[in-house]
Amino acid sequence: MLKFMGPLILVDEIAPSRHFYEQLLGLKVQYDFGVNVSFHGGLAIHLKSHFLELLGDAGNIPITPKAHDGDLVFETDDIDAVGQRLEQEGIEFLHAIREQPWGQRVMRLYDPDGHMLEIGETMQEVAWRFHQQGWSIESICVKTGMPGEFIEHAIQEHA
Repeated sequence: MLKFMGPLILVDEIAPSRHFYEQLLGLKVQYDFGVNVSFHGGLAIHLKSHFLELLGDAGNIPITPKAHDGDLVFETDDIDAVGQRLEQEGIEFLHAIREQPWGQRVMRLYDPDGHMLEIGETMQEVAWRFHQQGWSIESICVKTGMPGEFIEHAIQEHA
């Protein structure tokens, strides 16, 4: 039986990538093996030069930054604060915070090695925001695609 452990992304240098994920995004380091750092939640960063050595002859495979073939997805209860912090650090954005068709506010950006990230507000926060704007539970369900029980629980928990 297989157990998925989480994504491992290759980085040119450990220090700036660790700073990005630990200090700017607030992830907690679980293990630091020097050339490999894993964070609570499953994400790991691995020094690209070391990883290529592990591949042996297969290490000649090109690795393309900003390939846009996948992204790492994060959620937060305070997307505006996270967005401001990342802007102040000069992080390169694909786009600033914008609302998606289902109501969630998200931003997309690059980490120091060109991996694409999506950071969005939690769906609980979306439900609360719409509730604060006077939307009915039924209207929130239609907009978000979330079930009524989820919306009601999110509102009760936030109140």
